[in-house]
Amino acid sequence: MAVVPSTNEFRVRKDTTPLYAHILKWGLLALATLAALYVVQKLIAQGSWFGVVITAFILTCILAVYATRRAVPMKYLLPGLILLVTLQIWPIVYTVATAFTNYGQGHVLSKDEATTQSIAQSVQQVAGSPRYKLSIAVPEGADPMTGDLNFLLIDPDGKYLVGNKDGVKDLATDGVAIGDKPPMTGLIATAPGYTILTPKQVNDRNKTNADEVTNFAVPVSKEAGIKALGTKQAFQGEPTLVYDAKADTLTDAKAGKVYVPKNAYWTAEDGSGTLPTGWKQNVGFKNFKDLLTNETIRAGFFKIFIWNVAFAAISVLSTFFLGMLLALLFNDDKLKGKGFYRSLLILPYAIPGFVTSLVWASMFNQDFGLINSLTHLHIDWLGNAWWAKVAILLTNLWLGFPYMFLVCTGALQSIPGDVREAAKIDGASPFRTLRSIIMPLLLVAVGPLLIASFAFNFNNFTLIYLLTKGGPFEAADTSIGSTDLLITYAFRLAFSGASPNIGLASAVCIFIFFIVAAMSYSGFARTKSLEEVN
Repeated sequence: MAVVPSTNEFRVRKDTTPLYAHILKWGLLALATLAALYVVQKLIAQGSWFGVVITAFILTCILAVYATRRAVPMKYLLPGLILLVTLQIWPIVYTVATAFTNYGQGHVLSKDEATTQSIAQSVQQVAGSPRYKLSIAVPEGADPMTGDLNFLLIDPDGKYLVGNKDGVKDLATDGVAIGDKPPMTGLIATAPGYTILTPKQVNDRNKTNADEVTNFAVPVSKEAGIKALGTKQAFQGEPTLVYDAKADTLTDAKAGKVYVPKNAYWTAEDGSGTLPTGWKQNVGFKNFKDLLTNETIRAGFFKIFIWNVAFAAISVLSTFFLGMLLALLFNDDKLKGKGFYRSLLILPYAIPGFVTSLVWASMFNQDFGLINSLTHLHIDWLGNAWWAKVAILLTNLWLGFPYMFLVCTGALQSIPGDVREAAKIDGASPFRTLRSIIMPLLLVAVGPLLIASFAFNFNNFTLIYLLTKGGPFEAADTSIGSTDLLITYAFRLAFSGASPNIGLASAVCIFIFFIVAAMSYSGFARTKSLEEVN
């Protein structure tokens, strides 16, 4: 006869969670809420409403999952999902979106911001306008040559102000110090959150960035702006450019020129010039078209691609065969002290790769390097295109063989001894045993790792950049180096040269993704045939 459980047995189990655990949980949720509110406040100030929506959505998910007893599996999955989206999916989406724009030097602002900047830069001094004491600064921790410009000002009444591309506002006096020694006498010499530039740094920035500081102006209103007068004074003046929103034109009242939007710049109607500040806009498939149709870019791209594939393939094969041969040598049961020798062989793997790259770069020095000194040669290892390739492959062999040695050693030790014993009884020679038995079993274990190693070396930015920086370069074209990989080429397009083009660099990264994905897919498809070995 079945026993019917009493209703008491269905009562909700009493919560036995310690009090400190509840306090810790709600404390962490409160901290997460405060952090999200702080981020939202900053995003609103920057006008980034999309970021506000994403932050609010993430906070809602956190509260919905961790503030209740439901969705227990999601409590473990949510941190991983958030990290996946923020560190993997979002960078991919942003890179793809950037590839369809002209984002780069001179094309960072929106059209409205560029128009405001152009008007502010046209400011000229008006008789009787106020003068300010000027200190030129960048945000604390920023590069003096590329950081956002800020004018730290003292007006005629002694009031402290700070001006940048967004306008002018009061500067908090706490921590502000006035200089009493040249060249900062009477000027703001210290201000929390800012790094004051020296006159030399200001002049260097002007030379490097086409008189950026001289042309920079702080917008005060539509009719006025503040510009630098030297490195110690600034003046407030009126712009000569006037924007006509209906006609979408800028008119220079002084010169009598009319500027219209063309190729993301304000360009004179008569074609006599452009204003220096451009804007970011969608250019469709232009970046991809340039990579495939522009003769100079296309020739360099395919030249780099061929070397890129060769470098990755040779690196994988050379490191694998050297690591495998050493693993076979030290897998002999008759060899004494195998543990000590194996420890020595993995030392290159224990040293950080960037340190090893710098050491080898000094060893390859033509005049004072250890390699030429020991061999009594005078090879220009890093200055000759072909020898530079050899130097990179040798360095990568040194860096990569310990990994393959460890992998092959583990795989060899997993092969049953009776398999080799059976081959020996059947009369197979050591070479035949290696070729027909050990190698297939070894490739079952290391095949996927070889594909992963190929993908890693295909994007081995650190080695190339530290050893040769992509060079040597041809005199006719300093944008494409003889040892460049696609990843170093993309880096140079994005951050180096006279006109960095992040949009074009993003297009290169998309090509890299599909190339590596296609090769990896093909490789994994081929490794399926090795599964039959087992």
